Amino acid sequence: MAVPYSADATGVILRVRVTPNAAAERIEGVESRDDDTAVLRIRVTAVPDRGKANKAVIALLAKALGVPKSAITVLSGETARFKTLHISGDAEPLMRRLRAL
Repeated sequence: MAVPYSADATGVILRVRVTPNAAAERIEGVESRDDDTAVLRIRVTAVPDRGKANKAVIALLAKALGVPKSAITVLSGETARFKTLHISGDAEPLMRRLRAL
């Protein structure tokens, strides 16, 4: 099974699928897509307006991974459901924590 993350020189690249306006905030796990890639499925209660949902995703992931919010940035998909995030830090421990999610 494919994983939604990969290491790079300064941290980890993570692919996510975000559902805004959810009843509760949670990380649901890995979802396989039709093109044989994987994404981490995340639900947030925030609305997709002026970056509120992106901020909620960053806050939820930062708490789950034990990293500061400033370590997570949106690389692509700012206004889309499918986003690519960069998490700065040591890749090995980050990938271990991502596997545990």
